[in-house]
Amino acid sequence: MMAREAAWRIFPGELTASTIERKGNDEKSPTYVLSPLGAMINRVMIAGVLTEVENKGSEDEPLWNGRINDPTGNYYISVGRYQPEAAATMATLETPSLVAVVGKVRTYTSNDGRVFISIRPERIVNITEEERYAWMLDASKSLWERLLNIKKALSDPNASVDSLKQMGFDDHDAESITMALDTYGVPDSSRYLKIIQTALRFLLPNNEVDFGLPENESDIPDEIDIPNNSLKSSDFGNDAESKEDIILRILQELDNDSRGVPVDEIKRRAEAEGITETEVEELSSALMDKGLVYEPNLNYLKII
Repeated sequence: MMAREAAWRIFPGELTASTIERKGNDEKSPTYVLSPLGAMINRVMIAGVLTEVENKGSEDEPLWNGRINDPTGNYYISVGRYQPEAAATMATLETPSLVAVVGKVRTYTSNDGRVFISIRPERIVNITEEERYAWMLDASKSLWERLLNIKKALSDPNASVDSLKQMGFDDHDAESITMALDTYGVPDSSRYLKIIQTALRFLLPNNEVDFGLPENESDIPDEIDIPNNSLKSSDFGNDAESKEDIILRILQELDNDSRGVPVDEIKRRAEAEGITETEVEELSSALMDKGLVYEPNLNYLKII
C-alpha cells in the first residue's frame, strides 16, 4: 500500500504562487504542485476563518465551494461527491467559523491561461483560537526553513542536484529546489519574509515585529525570532484596551441581531471614545487583515 503524503503547513501566498504540476511516470504516481521555494506538495493542512460557503451543484449532488481567510491571504476549497465526509461537514458549517482543513491540492487553468490553486478537502473540522495559533507558528517555521534552504542553494551560482547533495541536501530536496529555481527563477524573498512578519504580528500584536525587507536573496537574515509553541491565547494582547479592542467591543455591543453593524454607527460610537472617523476606517481595515472582522454586507462590519 502506498504511504499517504505528508500534509504541508503552507500560507496562501506561497501556495497561490505555485503554478507548476508534476506527476511521476507511473500511472498511479501522485500529482504534486511545485512551489517557488521547492516544496513538492500533494497534500496540505491549512487553518483560518471560513468566510464563504456556496453550493454550486444541486441538493442531490452538491458541489461546495468555500473561502478560508488567513491573516496573510485566502484559500479556496472545492468539495464534491468524491469527498463525502468533507461534503457532509460543509453542509453544516456556519460562517464565519474557525476551521482546519486537510486535503489535496490541484491546479486549474482559466480560459485566459491563468493558473489557480484549489484544495480538495479530505477532512474539515472546527478548531479553537489556540489551535489556530499553533498552526500559524508551524507554518511560519516551515516557510522559514524553505527560505533558508533557498539561500543556501543560491550560494552556489551553478547549483545542480549533485552540488546541492554535496552541500548536505537529501535527494528529494536537492531535486525539488533545483527544479523550482530552474522553473520559477530566483524567488522574491521579501514576499515570503513579509508573510512570516504578518503572521507574527497577528500572533504578537504588542511586539514590534519588523524584519526589514531584503533587496536580494543574499540579504535574507540568518535568524529570526519565531516564538515557541508554548504560547497561549492569554499571551496575545495587553491589559490596556487598545483602539482595536474598542472597535471590537463596540461591534459586540451593537450587533444585537447577529447581522453586523453599520459602519456609520460604529463611527458615531467610536467618536465618543475619542476615535476619529479616519481612525475607524484604518482600524477596520487592520482588523479585517487580521481576520478578526469581515463585511457581511456593504458598509457593515461583523466580528468573526
